[in-house]
Amino acid sequence: MGAGNMGGPTQEERDARIASEPTGDFFYGRRYYVEKTRFWGYLRKPRQSWSRAKLVMMREDKKLAPDRLPEDGPAGGRYGFDHNTEYRIRGYYTGEDAYDPNSNRFLPMFMLTGYEVVDRQPGWLFRPDDRYDRHRITLTPR
Repeated sequence: MGAGNMGGPTQEERDARIASEPTGDFFYGRRYYVEKTRFWGYLRKPRQSWSRAKLVMMREDKKLAPDRLPEDGPAGGRYGFDHNTEYRIRGYYTGEDAYDPNSNRFLPMFMLTGYEVVDRQPGWLFRPDDRYDRHRITLTPR
């Protein structure tokens, strides 16, 4: 396993954190920004491994996603500014899939009703050797 570029906890620390996290009627979400794509990121149920997370499209009829900002705004104030931020996400899967033409994927649609930040710098997502590239999809469950 090589070194990743996302930093973060050891595998054991991550496993312990997930095993002891609060449960409830919400999901844990990790914002995943790749230029020109429209998916939001990954969602998983409380105490579930990130390897079981789903890449989703957010439907914003009831609540706007946290990074709903202009794509050409100032640094730190534009769409995708919150890449890799971990959230507690409220809402539900609509049962529909949506097509993201830039990633050529059909993804589950999630109706967002609320969110709160859990961690702005949680580190790697799936494995300690994760490598992030903002121009292509590199973070996938394995």
